[in-house]
Amino acid sequence: MAVPQLQSRARARPRVVTAVLSLIGYALVAGAFTGTLPLPEISTDAVILLGDAIAVVNFFALCSILAGVYFIRNDAVRKHRAAMLTAFGLIMLFLVLYLTKVGAGFEKEILAEGVVWGAYIAMLAVHILLSAVSVPVVLHAVVLGLTHSPAELRETIHARVGRIAAAAWSLSLFLGLVTYVMLNHIYMWQPR
Repeated sequence: MAVPQLQSRARARPRVVTAVLSLIGYALVAGAFTGTLPLPEISTDAVILLGDAIAVVNFFALCSILAGVYFIRNDAVRKHRAAMLTAFGLIMLFLVLYLTKVGAGFEKEILAEGVVWGAYIAMLAVHILLSAVSVPVVLHAVVLGLTHSPAELRETIHARVGRIAAAAWSLSLFLGLVTYVMLNHIYMWQPR
């Protein structure tokens, strides 16, 4: 099937495309956590390296989202599109790195107690919840953005969905970075 045909179908049914892509993403993550996604086992050093790489990717994804918000507020549509597609590409890279880290390696558990542990768990829970909820919202904004011209987008829910996506996605990435620093650079951890 040619790319114009795919774009035409996605344009005609953006919610269906969003739902299918969301389910694929959720299935990949579930497969990594349950061990049903076939990945070769990796070393502890590789898990640590992937964790650091994920943090770098997420930092640049957050910067790209914030730049995209700035650009659209200043009516720089082409720059907005480039920034948001960069953020989306970085999140796809994150997904590959994360699935490899979780599915082929292990998760880390923070060695903290009391208020610190509670704050860490609360931030991690919000990060995970926002990450899961953001998937279809972000995908819908991207699908609409890729299948409509800027003039046509004004007639869609792209701006409304985009605002929700940018807010949820940014907060999720920020909290992910805070918990990464706590886990890897302030407190100790153990494999879970």
